Amino acid sequence: MAKNFQILTLNKIAAVGLHRLPAARYVTGTDIAEPDAILVRSHNMLEMHIPASVKAIARAGAGTNNVPVKKMSERGVPVFNAPGANANAVKELVIAGMLMASRNIIPALHFTASLKGDDATLHKLVEDGKKHYAGTELRGRTLGVIGLGAIGRLVADAAIGLGMNVVGFDPEITVDAAWSLPAQVKKAQSVEDLLKHSDFVSLHIPLLEATRGLINEKRVQAMKAGSVLLNFARDGIVDEDAVLAGLASKHLRCYVCDFPSNKTQSSHAIIALPHLGASTQEAEDNCAMMVADQLREYLEHGNITNTVNFPTVTMPRESAFRLAIANANVPNMLGQISTSLAAASINIHNMMNKSRGEMAYTLVDTDSPTPPELIAQIAAIPGVLMVRDLPLED
Repeated sequence: MAKNFQILTLNKIAAVGLHRLPAARYVTGTDIAEPDAILVRSHNMLEMHIPASVKAIARAGAGTNNVPVKKMSERGVPVFNAPGANANAVKELVIAGMLMASRNIIPALHFTASLKGDDATLHKLVEDGKKHYAGTELRGRTLGVIGLGAIGRLVADAAIGLGMNVVGFDPEITVDAAWSLPAQVKKAQSVEDLLKHSDFVSLHIPLLEATRGLINEKRVQAMKAGSVLLNFARDGIVDEDAVLAGLASKHLRCYVCDFPSNKTQSSHAIIALPHLGASTQEAEDNCAMMVADQLREYLEHGNITNTVNFPTVTMPRESAFRLAIANANVPNMLGQISTSLAAASINIHNMMNKSRGEMAYTLVDTDSPTPPELIAQIAAIPGVLMVRDLPLED
């Protein structure tokens, strides 16, 4: 009999995503006490009690700062995300941010909203006042993109389409990402090299300890005079005090971000949007569909793609019987697992093992079922974090 999976949703998840979890096998809801998995968007899970029944967490978005990833890793629980699913939405907002800054659109809107009088009066006030809001064109300007992942590459491509020059910096760029990068993007040798040549700087990197406060006082001063900084990545990447000082001295022209705070409210040279980067119906749909598919593949077959704490492991089913094992990345784990199976006369049909940092993950297809007592024996091996029995259901 096929196992039913209980999925707790902590935020409203797009229906097109939930529909990818067949109702015959999946129950989704907001009040499930012992869920097999959790679907989340922005809900803060950092102090939340996460039941022992949880086998996976899927974040319908790219960042996972609201999920206790380290604690989940210690329990052998993968944390899935949806990298690139909202990339187009963020790209379009970055372009809008550059246009708002370069053409003084926000103060111009405030100006026109304040006008009073009949049409003739308004016309005169507009003609007298528009000179205060004259801007610059993007064409021929240089955009610096820090982080050339899915979003950064789309931003670079769109900027080239607008006639801009683009320089990029990403020491962690993958081979696939490099191949998909437009040939016109010039490579910066360092963050400082990029900053001093860019009229606009757009950030597209995750918030890690290494990137926290990346744009600090020293780097603000390294930026080209009169440049514009755009942050649609994470608020902690930018030192707000350093940016405010740069704006006050007129060294920076404008700061455009998606993360309002009391400090950002204090300057008219800051355009702070209410975290709109992924707030399109298309992006929400894409994220929900991506994580639902990944979650289903993991729960039913143990395959893993797009997690922030596990290696990518996908293995076609060649047997009706499969074990999925999460363990610490230490020597002789595979030997102990295979020895336990052999001692019970369980033949291994196929096996795949990969590691990522301190985490390792193994899929084992066997020619016969693994009895519960053997599963308990494998789970008791020091360093094994989770063992799941995944028989192929009719």
